[in-house]
Amino acid sequence: MEENLKIPNHVAIILDGNGRWAKAKGMPRNYGHVQGAKTVEVICEEAYRMGIQYLTVYAFSTENWNRPQDEVDALMKLLRNYMKTCLKTAEKNRMCVRVLGDKTRLDQDIQTRIAELEEATKNNDGLHFQIAINYGGRDEIIRAVKKLSAKVQSGEVSPETITADMLEDYLDTAGIPDPDLLIRTCNEQRISNFLLWQLAYTEFYFTPVPWPDFTKEELMKAVEAYNHRDRRYGGLKEE
Repeated sequence: MEENLKIPNHVAIILDGNGRWAKAKGMPRNYGHVQGAKTVEVICEEAYRMGIQYLTVYAFSTENWNRPQDEVDALMKLLRNYMKTCLKTAEKNRMCVRVLGDKTRLDQDIQTRIAELEEATKNNDGLHFQIAINYGGRDEIIRAVKKLSAKVQSGEVSPETITADMLEDYLDTAGIPDPDLLIRTCNEQRISNFLLWQLAYTEFYFTPVPWPDFTKEELMKAVEAYNHRDRRYGGLKEE
């Protein structure tokens, strides 16, 4: 059946349920985050095999700093380790990695690892993999507006010439097509400040499966559901 499916060009995923998954097993929340990171590796490989060109995952939001400090510290430690794992995966699958979000709040060593990862993979021609870290959709738009405003103040840009396409050039996702499909795991049905600009015409798929249990088969279910959607982009379906 897979050969008859229309594969979305860009899939975005909100990785939800790591903590609840771990708690249900009587384990600490951090255990869930570790298992969730392993699931990311599996889904990256499967997405590439299926022919998905772009995969974006919501790993750490601007609001996640409000979690208990020990959990934030554990997530930062996991992020440091994941940068190494991600580089190996990128080398294996020719994956081009890009980190979205405000990286300035991250520790300098993490910023350095991110820069090294992006530089090492920038010419790879496989899956385009975006990781959203210290990312918030509103924050992204504000940062983009500030950059564009600076161009106006310097006289490089006239306010009358500003378009949506021009603003997009200043977003973290500049040059990346908007998602065709958004998947959110663990039964929550909201977008939680993720890709607010880019999700204008994206199809949403919600699953009760927590992220650590999200498998290749679950990804296929989401793509199959996507194939039953009628994407109109504000227009009407032709009779």
